[in-house]
Amino acid sequence: MNLSKVFTKAIISSPERQQEADADFSVVKQVQAGDVAAFDRLILKYRERVFGVVYNLTANREDASDLTQDAFIKAFQSINRFQGHCAFFTWLYKIAVNTTLSHLRKNRLRSFFSLEKLHEDGTNAQILEQLTDKRGADRDTYLQELKEKLNEALQKLSIPHRTVITLFEIDGLSHSEIAEVMGCSEGTVRSRLHYAKQFLQGELGKYLRS
Repeated sequence: MNLSKVFTKAIISSPERQQEADADFSVVKQVQAGDVAAFDRLILKYRERVFGVVYNLTANREDASDLTQDAFIKAFQSINRFQGHCAFFTWLYKIAVNTTLSHLRKNRLRSFFSLEKLHEDGTNAQILEQLTDKRGADRDTYLQELKEKLNEALQKLSIPHRTVITLFEIDGLSHSEIAEVMGCSEGTVRSRLHYAKQFLQGELGKYLRS
């Protein structure tokens, strides 16, 4: 089973990323120059994406909301240290992920991955049909069971492995961006991603064969 077909991956081309990074840096410079209100534009732009990352790691909407707010507060307080050496969203994700991981380690929360991002259109609809081969209520029940099994499998992964596969498969970050966010090498990212995919394929394979 190809996990990349199960996850819905956000793919943004390099030119689009660069344009986005340039636009963000322009706003950041406004904030650094004293235009505090300009930071609201960054919050509006990235609030849902940051919340999604945090929620996929915590499985708790209240905690995710609080941690998302904490991440933006920390980003604002540290904004003068941002020099544009990486994309703003990468820098922001790093703050959000570190804030969340500290929370997870402190509270020993169980991680959760949501299949809500699976859109039933085009290729994904065909994939879901292949996975379930069901219709109506039976298919919905099967998808719910698949969601629970994926949740259980992800809970067995270490926090670093869960984080890597979430950032790669859900948020569409590149290996280099994930390395920047997690403070490790690209080789480590690839290794963790490979392990996580193999593990999840094995765990879900047991269920799909049953």
